[in-house]
Amino acid sequence: MDRAKRYIVGFGMFWYHFVVGDDWTIAAAVVVGLIVTALVAHNGGKDWVWFLMPLAAVAILGASVWRASRAA
Repeated sequence: MDRAKRYIVGFGMFWYHFVVGDDWTIAAAVVVGLIVTALVAHNGGKDWVWFLMPLAAVAILGASVWRASRAA
């Protein structure tokens, strides 16, 4: 049982570090972007909603680079 628990915890930690990595704000912004995109698509924006997630990704990347350059 202990071996299985270690495997499950290790698997969970791998995915946490893979998704969140060094900056949890990027992961949170991606989740918010996906939720907003899904809500807009669900409420009738199906023809133009495709560009929201790429736009959010560019904005998230820009904010992350700006924040990193200010810290350096």
